[in-house]
Amino acid sequence: MMTIYVNGEAREVSTDYTAAQLVATLGLEGRRIAMEVNRDIVPRSRYAEHIFAPGDQIEVVHAIGGGQPSQPL
Repeated sequence: MMTIYVNGEAREVSTDYTAAQLVATLGLEGRRIAMEVNRDIVPRSRYAEHIFAPGDQIEVVHAIGGGQPSQPL
């Protein structure tokens, strides 16, 4: 097990935990979101293969249309 931080909240996850698993855990499949890990954007096409490391700082935001800024989830 390891600790990652999602939108500032600590979470205990398995050592092979992926971005795709996080999206599923958060119930965000099919929604317009963006994910940043340690200030780097992770493309949606790489969610299944992106494995988190201990201590990763993850920001997940919901994309809002109409020129509005993204909002944290």
